[in-house]
Amino acid sequence: MQGFGSSRPALVVVDVQRAIDHPDWARYGPRNHPEAERNIALLLEAWRRGGLPVYHVRHDSRMPGSTYRPGQEGNQFKPEAQPLPGETVIVKQTNSAFIGTGFEETLRQAGHNALVIAGVITNNSVEATVRMAGNLGFETYLVEDACFTYARPDWTGRVRSAEEVHAMSLANLDGEYCTVLTTGETLGRVAALLPGGLEPPEVRVG
Repeated sequence: MQGFGSSRPALVVVDVQRAIDHPDWARYGPRNHPEAERNIALLLEAWRRGGLPVYHVRHDSRMPGSTYRPGQEGNQFKPEAQPLPGETVIVKQTNSAFIGTGFEETLRQAGHNALVIAGVITNNSVEATVRMAGNLGFETYLVEDACFTYARPDWTGRVRSAEEVHAMSLANLDGEYCTVLTTGETLGRVAALLPGGLEPPEVRVG
C-alpha cells in the first residue's frame, strides 16, 4: 500500500464549524458530500489511533454579521471535528490557514513535511490552504469526500451545482498543488503506518 512519503503525515481539518450549516450558504442550492463530516471523523479516529499529528483550523471572522465571528455558536467546532486535549488549534482570519497564523513555522518546527487536508469549503478556505501548502513545498494531499461546498453562480451568473463547483476546484488543485484522494484511499495509506499494520476503520458512505 502506497504511503505519504512520511511516517508522520499531519492531518489538517479546516473550518469544520457550526457556521457552515447556516441556511445562507444554501441560498443557491444544496451542498455536496453529505457524508463529509462522518468521513472527517473517520480520519480523525485513524490519526488518533496511530498517534499521528492533528491540526484543527478555526476561522475567527472579523466581518460584521458573519456567523464565524467569535462569541457565537457558529464559531464552535462541529461535534465530528471537536479537538481533543493536546491537539493544536490554528486560528485564522483569512481564507488561508497560513496567513497571519504562524502555521508554517509550527509545522516546520515539528518536522512535518506531509499534510493531509480535509474540511470546508472546498473552493474557498480548503483550496486556498492547499494552494499555499503546495507552493510552500509541503507534500500535500486533499481528501475530496471529506470536504464539501455549496452551489454558487459562476462569473457569468449561471448557477453551478455544488458538485460542479467541487469538481472544478479539485481539477484546479490535483497534480499541481496536491494529490487528491478519497477517504478510503487515505485510510488505506494510514493503515500501513499504524502499529502492527492495523486495518483502518470501515468507511461508511451514504
